[in-house]
Amino acid sequence: MSKKKKPLPVLESVTITDVAAEGKALAKIDGLAVFVPYTVPGDVVDIQLTRKKNSYAEGKVIAFHSFAPQREEAFCEHFGVCGGCKWQILPYEEQLRYKQKQVFDHLSRIGKIELPDISPILGAPETTFYRNKLEFTFSNKRWLTEQEINSGTSFDNMNALGFHIPGMFDKVLDIRKCWLQDDISNRIRNAVREFCIQNDYPFFDLRNQEGLMRTLIVRTSSTGEVMLTVVFFREEKEKREKLLAFIAEKFPQITALLYIINGKANDTITDQEVLTWAGRDFIFEEMDGLRFKIGPKSFYQTNSRQAHNLYKTVRDFAQLSGEEWVYDLYTGTGTIANFVAAQAQKVIGIEYVEDAIEDAKENSRINNIGNTLFFAGDMKDVLTADFIEKHGRPDVVITDPPRAGMHDDVIEAILLAEPKRVVYVSCNPATQARDLSLLDVKYRVVRVQPVDMFPHTHHVENVALLEKR
Repeated sequence: MSKKKKPLPVLESVTITDVAAEGKALAKIDGLAVFVPYTVPGDVVDIQLTRKKNSYAEGKVIAFHSFAPQREEAFCEHFGVCGGCKWQILPYEEQLRYKQKQVFDHLSRIGKIELPDISPILGAPETTFYRNKLEFTFSNKRWLTEQEINSGTSFDNMNALGFHIPGMFDKVLDIRKCWLQDDISNRIRNAVREFCIQNDYPFFDLRNQEGLMRTLIVRTSSTGEVMLTVVFFREEKEKREKLLAFIAEKFPQITALLYIINGKANDTITDQEVLTWAGRDFIFEEMDGLRFKIGPKSFYQTNSRQAHNLYKTVRDFAQLSGEEWVYDLYTGTGTIANFVAAQAQKVIGIEYVEDAIEDAKENSRINNIGNTLFFAGDMKDVLTADFIEKHGRPDVVITDPPRAGMHDDVIEAILLAEPKRVVYVSCNPATQARDLSLLDVKYRVVRVQPVDMFPHTHHVENVALLEKR
């Protein structure tokens, strides 16, 4: 007979002392680190442990004895269930302080390299409604909150249009108001949900892979344009046309109304045909006098206004005089490449997503930029000694890799190319720190500028300037 697991203990009257990774907070009990979400330093709580290891434990709050003086009231009705915006109970100045500390801790502890003073973090101009893209999921298995379950109410309608519950792929929280994107996003989502429920459109069953309505992707831009992509699981012409006609009539401000029939197992649309119902198949974003064409599959920084500040920091760090050859690694849709092109002699952008490279070329064409070249392929395969020999040795390398950081071969290629300066943009200071320590053989870090792109989350961008020793 298998032994029953001992229930994990409840820790009473514990004071939260610090902020930890992934938006959680931290308490220390007899040398044991306990990670707890949805609390702030100064809260005194009872914690039900949910996981216990030798050096750390995880738990959830089951009672508050007192709240920290600095704690703020959560402004979102979905706080604590949705899984996003975990830091909205921390004053924004405190969020910035902890993000600054996170950058310092990672660079000093993981990088173990000589560092300059880290510049004060650039806070975001807006702390709500700052995102330009959100994706919502249709599900016929709505996640019921504890309040709803305890109410004893019987729920006939289990359809939801909202966000996945963290760690549960087939459960979706129905979102009434999200504070991340312009309110047009809320109005469109709520109207589409209501229409689909009233007209008996089957919401998707994620576990059994059946239903009609799959996802809704809303993109907005600083130019006031709106793109809506409706993803259906299968073609039902009459239902599809009825819904799209309803959306077009109710929301004339949508400048690109698109749809996809995606019958495969996952939600990704990169390999799907996008069809236009009304308007154009793109919207425009503007920055610093440049226009960027954004398609349904394009990557663009999701915080438009703060992206401008991020790119200005990159351009400032690059110190371009008009004579330099610049390599822009992980160029995406060429936003940084095109942004710095006026100050450089030549900019060469490299990116593995072919569609993104086509966007980058198009963005150069739209802005009459003639000194950019773009190449598609895996960075470690493209950026070789032969490539550098053929296209010219860079004076400046700008790199903006994914969260995992740069491949060792890419770091070797940079060390081989020996540019005067490297500007390293990172969305993960931990992997950035690792890469900076590998570049340390030839480069020293001379400036560091954290940038907050995502208020109310633990995420932080960081820009580091490296100069050749």
